Amino acid sequence: MAAGIQARVLIVARDDSTAGPLAEGLDRLGWRTVTARSEAAAAVALSDLHIQAAIVDLAGADESAAGLADRLRAACAPRRLPIMAMGAPDPFQKDHGYDLTLAAPLHPAQAAMRLESLVRTAVAEEEFEVRVETFAERGHILDEPELDPSPFRVLAIGEPAPQFLALSNALQRNGAEVVGAFTAFTAFDYLHERPFDAVVLWAGDNPHEALSIAAGLRRNTRLYHTPALLYMRAESAVTAAEAYHRGISDVASPETPETETALRVVELARAFRRQKAVRSALEQARGSGLMDAATGLFTRDLFAAHLMRLARSSRERNRPLSVCMLKVSEKPDLKAPRAGGWVARAVPQIGSMIGRLVRVEDTAARLAPEVFALALPATPLHAARAAGERIAAVIGCTAFEAGQGATPFVVEFDLGVAEVASPESVGYALEQAAAMAHTLKAS
Repeated sequence: MAAGIQARVLIVARDDSTAGPLAEGLDRLGWRTVTARSEAAAAVALSDLHIQAAIVDLAGADESAAGLADRLRAACAPRRLPIMAMGAPDPFQKDHGYDLTLAAPLHPAQAAMRLESLVRTAVAEEEFEVRVETFAERGHILDEPELDPSPFRVLAIGEPAPQFLALSNALQRNGAEVVGAFTAFTAFDYLHERPFDAVVLWAGDNPHEALSIAAGLRRNTRLYHTPALLYMRAESAVTAAEAYHRGISDVASPETPETETALRVVELARAFRRQKAVRSALEQARGSGLMDAATGLFTRDLFAAHLMRLARSSRERNRPLSVCMLKVSEKPDLKAPRAGGWVARAVPQIGSMIGRLVRVEDTAARLAPEVFALALPATPLHAARAAGERIAAVIGCTAFEAGQGATPFVVEFDLGVAEVASPESVGYALEQAAAMAHTLKAS
């Protein structure tokens, strides 16, 4: 690894047979890696480097590997460490402490997609811990994330080929409820009617149709995180690499035993359900009665208290923390809507849009009638600016009502960002972001 480049992923593997190609591929995708040959070396890496996630190669693992996940997490505490295992999923569904187990060899694009999801879930869990303290101080108790105990719900999409039917039966033997859909239209009807924990796509003779369905999942904000396994023939015109880059979570073939494929689907569903539980726990804040009544965002005082706790938490966990200010611009063409009160009437909608556009682990607040702020945990300065620009661009494409006979108006934002260096510098960071918002406009 080049000097000055920070490793993000720890790979624990006895040799390079599968870990080597994976590390090279992840490095190219921006997930810089460091490899440890032993548990002791892994512990040193976790204490010395800012590791965001770990991958454990189960090949050649012996009894000493029992409890490895818990020990790695302890070495990284208080920062939460998501751990992915690379190997055959356990047919007895034992809890070995891994967040997700995927069959080897892992394709780098597949691993990167799963790492992104797992790291975000870990950051969301940390945010929940901080949010619990903030709301408890004001007499409101947030319930812990609660996993849905019902059977996993899997949507199987594709022609009723014998191998596909065998996989559906294997999923049912593993306790999953399987719903079959023979066409894309029927599939999306089901997806909009009820929640599913995973989707299985049968490529058959037309793999591009299956990939188009996967692309449809990724374009839908509600379905974006739903994992999808592509079941395709070994001689398919679509490569595994292409499938992973198109948003597929895992790839299997009819030559793969149905029992193994079913376990891989269940693993994806398990991780996804955990992610949903954390998201649901964080969204309790909306119903706390402590939020801004007009926009549903954090109030100024609630945001200030929470940001101070976030700053302390970020220092303890060695994670970056950034703030972003969004102020409605004083444009000349806004004078009429502003004089008529139409901008003020649009603010609740604007605030609601901001609340939907931020990640679930972010905190959005209304600081003044036309001023909004974001607290972005585990986010460096450049990523915070990109997030603010994205939000400003989306809202800038929305036309708001300006009254009878008047042309609808659009709003632009003055945007400012700053990184919080320490709990003592929270106020300074907010002042920096506010000052920048007066001089810079979102592009």
